[in-house]
Amino acid sequence: MPTHTPTTAESLRIAVLTISDTRTLATDSSGQTLVDLLSADGHVLADRCIVHDDVWQIRAQLCHWINDASVQVVLMTGGTGFTPRDITPQAVMPLLERVVDGFGERFRQVSFADIGNSTMQSRALAGISNGTLICCLPGSTNACRTAWQALLSEQLDSRTRPCNFVPHLRDSRQAPCEPRS
Repeated sequence: MPTHTPTTAESLRIAVLTISDTRTLATDSSGQTLVDLLSADGHVLADRCIVHDDVWQIRAQLCHWINDASVQVVLMTGGTGFTPRDITPQAVMPLLERVVDGFGERFRQVSFADIGNSTMQSRALAGISNGTLICCLPGSTNACRTAWQALLSEQLDSRTRPCNFVPHLRDSRQAPCEPRS
Protein backbone atom coordinates (compact mmCIF):
# COMPACT_ATOMS: atom_id res chain seq x y z
CA MET A 1 0.00 0.00 0.00
CA PRO A 2 1.61 3.32 -1.02
CA THR A 3 2.03 5.99 1.60
CA HIS A 4 1.45 9.67 1.02
CA THR A 5 4.62 11.75 1.10
CA PRO A 6 3.97 15.36 2.12
CA THR A 7 5.35 17.98 -0.25
CA THR A 8 5.83 20.60 2.46
CA ALA A 9 7.38 20.09 5.88
CA GLU A 10 5.14 20.27 8.91
CA SER A 11 6.06 23.10 11.28
CA LEU A 12 6.62 21.69 14.77
CA ARG A 13 6.31 23.50 18.10
CA ILE A 14 9.65 23.15 19.90
CA ALA A 15 10.65 24.25 23.41
CA VAL A 16 14.29 24.87 24.33
CA LEU A 17 15.57 24.22 27.85
CA THR A 18 19.08 25.19 28.91
CA ILE A 19 20.48 23.59 32.04
CA SER A 20 23.09 25.86 33.60
CA ASP A 21 24.02 27.47 36.91
CA THR A 22 25.69 30.40 35.15
CA ARG A 23 23.94 31.26 31.88
CA THR A 24 21.24 33.85 31.31
CA LEU A 25 19.15 34.38 28.17
CA ALA A 26 21.71 37.01 27.13
CA THR A 27 24.67 34.60 27.50
CA ASP A 28 22.99 31.34 26.45
CA SER A 29 24.72 30.77 23.12
CA SER A 30 23.81 27.07 22.83
CA GLY A 31 20.12 27.69 23.51
CA GLN A 32 20.13 30.60 21.05
CA THR A 33 21.81 28.41 18.44
CA LEU A 34 19.01 25.87 18.76
CA VAL A 35 16.38 28.62 18.51
CA ASP A 36 18.04 30.01 15.37
CA LEU A 37 18.36 26.59 13.73
CA LEU A 38 14.82 25.41 14.46
CA SER A 39 13.41 28.72 13.24
CA ALA A 40 15.49 28.58 10.05
CA ASP A 41 13.96 25.15 9.34
CA GLY A 42 10.44 26.58 9.67
CA HIS A 43 9.59 25.35 13.16
CA VAL A 44 8.06 27.48 15.92
CA LEU A 45 9.66 28.23 19.27
CA ALA A 46 6.96 27.20 21.75
CA ASP A 47 8.87 28.32 24.84
CA ARG A 48 12.38 28.80 26.17
CA CYS A 49 13.71 28.54 29.69
CA ILE A 50 16.92 28.22 31.70
CA VAL A 51 17.02 26.13 34.88
CA HIS A 52 19.83 25.31 37.30
CA ASP A 53 21.62 21.98 37.34
CA ASP A 54 19.03 20.58 39.74
CA VAL A 55 17.11 17.34 39.18
CA TRP A 56 13.85 18.76 40.51
CA GLN A 57 13.99 22.01 38.53
CA ILE A 58 14.75 20.08 35.35
CA ARG A 59 11.93 17.61 35.95
CA ALA A 60 9.44 20.33 36.89
CA GLN A 61 10.01 22.29 33.68
CA LEU A 62 10.13 19.17 31.54
CA CYS A 63 6.91 17.80 33.09
CA HIS A 64 5.22 21.14 32.40
CA TRP A 65 6.09 20.87 28.70
CA ILE A 66 5.29 17.13 28.51
CA ASN A 67 1.81 18.02 29.79
CA ASP A 68 1.43 21.01 27.43
CA ALA A 69 -0.39 19.63 24.39
CA SER A 70 1.05 22.37 22.19
CA VAL A 71 4.71 21.38 22.78
CA GLN A 72 5.80 18.57 20.47
CA VAL A 73 9.58 18.58 20.98
CA VAL A 74 11.85 19.67 23.83
CA LEU A 75 15.50 20.35 23.06
CA MET A 76 17.65 20.42 26.18
CA THR A 77 21.21 21.69 26.24
CA GLY A 78 23.68 21.20 29.08
CA GLY A 79 24.34 18.80 31.91
CA THR A 80 25.23 15.73 29.84
CA GLY A 81 28.91 15.46 30.76
CA PHE A 82 30.68 13.81 33.69
CA THR A 83 31.13 16.56 36.28
CA PRO A 84 29.25 16.15 39.55
CA ARG A 85 26.78 18.90 38.44
CA ASP A 86 25.98 17.14 35.13
CA ILE A 87 22.71 15.44 36.07
CA THR A 88 20.47 15.96 33.04
CA PRO A 89 20.33 12.26 32.02
CA GLN A 90 19.45 11.21 35.57
CA ALA A 91 16.72 13.85 35.74
CA VAL A 92 15.20 12.98 32.36
CA MET A 93 15.46 9.19 32.13
CA PRO A 94 12.64 8.35 34.60
CA LEU A 95 10.24 10.55 32.61
CA LEU A 96 10.74 8.77 29.28
CA GLU A 97 8.24 6.18 28.07
CA ARG A 98 10.54 5.12 25.23
CA VAL A 99 14.26 5.74 24.82
CA VAL A 100 15.62 6.46 21.34
CA ASP A 101 18.72 4.32 21.80
CA GLY A 102 20.25 5.27 18.45
CA PHE A 103 20.23 9.00 19.22
CA GLY A 104 23.19 9.01 21.61
CA GLU A 105 25.04 6.46 19.51
CA ARG A 106 24.63 8.50 16.34
CA PHE A 107 25.47 11.77 18.08
CA ARG A 108 28.74 10.34 19.36
CA GLN A 109 29.49 8.94 15.90
CA VAL A 110 29.08 12.28 14.12
CA SER A 111 30.88 14.16 16.93
CA PHE A 112 33.96 11.99 16.57
CA ALA A 113 35.15 13.99 13.53
CA ASP A 114 35.22 17.18 15.64
CA ILE A 115 36.34 16.04 19.08
CA GLY A 116 37.79 12.55 18.63
CA ASN A 117 37.59 10.10 21.50
CA SER A 118 36.33 12.81 23.85
CA THR A 119 32.93 12.06 22.33
CA MET A 120 32.67 8.98 24.55
CA GLN A 121 32.11 11.34 27.50
CA SER A 122 28.88 12.65 25.97
CA ARG A 123 25.73 11.29 27.58
CA ALA A 124 23.44 12.73 24.89
CA LEU A 125 20.11 10.93 24.86
CA ALA A 126 16.59 11.16 23.51
CA GLY A 127 13.21 9.63 24.16
CA ILE A 128 9.48 10.14 23.91
CA SER A 129 7.03 10.90 26.69
CA ASN A 130 3.33 11.66 26.21
CA GLY A 131 3.85 12.30 22.50
CA THR A 132 6.73 14.71 23.13
CA LEU A 133 10.21 14.04 21.76
CA ILE A 134 12.85 15.03 24.32
CA CYS A 135 16.48 15.42 23.21
CA CYS A 136 19.29 16.02 25.71
CA LEU A 137 22.34 17.64 24.11
CA PRO A 138 25.68 18.83 25.44
CA GLY A 139 25.96 22.48 26.43
CA SER A 140 28.42 23.55 23.77
CA THR A 141 27.21 25.62 20.84
CA ASN A 142 29.11 23.41 18.40
CA ALA A 143 27.53 20.24 19.84
CA CYS A 144 24.04 21.75 19.48
CA ARG A 145 24.77 22.75 15.89
CA THR A 146 26.14 19.28 15.12
CA ALA A 147 23.09 17.57 16.64
CA TRP A 148 20.66 19.78 14.71
CA GLN A 149 22.43 19.53 11.37
CA ALA A 150 23.37 15.84 11.49
CA LEU A 151 20.37 14.33 13.28
CA LEU A 152 17.46 16.54 14.25
CA SER A 153 16.79 18.64 11.16
CA GLU A 154 16.16 15.57 9.04
CA GLN A 155 14.29 13.55 11.67
CA LEU A 156 11.97 16.47 12.47
CA ASP A 157 11.10 16.90 8.78
CA SER A 158 7.84 15.13 7.93
CA ARG A 159 9.12 14.52 4.38
CA THR A 160 12.10 12.38 5.44
CA ARG A 161 11.84 8.79 4.27
CA PRO A 162 11.80 5.98 5.13
CA CYS A 163 10.84 7.40 8.53
CA ASN A 164 10.98 10.41 10.84
CA PHE A 165 9.72 11.34 14.31
CA VAL A 166 6.76 13.49 13.24
CA PRO A 167 4.13 10.69 13.18
CA HIS A 168 5.06 9.79 16.78
CA LEU A 169 4.42 13.32 18.08
CA ARG A 170 1.12 14.63 19.34
CA ASP A 171 -0.82 16.93 17.05
CA SER A 172 -0.20 20.46 18.32
CA ARG A 173 -3.19 21.76 16.38
CA GLN A 174 -5.32 20.32 19.16
CA ALA A 175 -4.10 22.98 21.61
CA PRO A 176 -2.62 26.07 19.98
CA CYS A 177 -0.69 28.59 22.04
CA GLU A 178 1.40 31.63 21.31
CA PRO A 179 5.19 31.40 21.67
CA ARG A 180 6.60 33.17 24.68
CA SER A 181 9.29 35.81 24.39
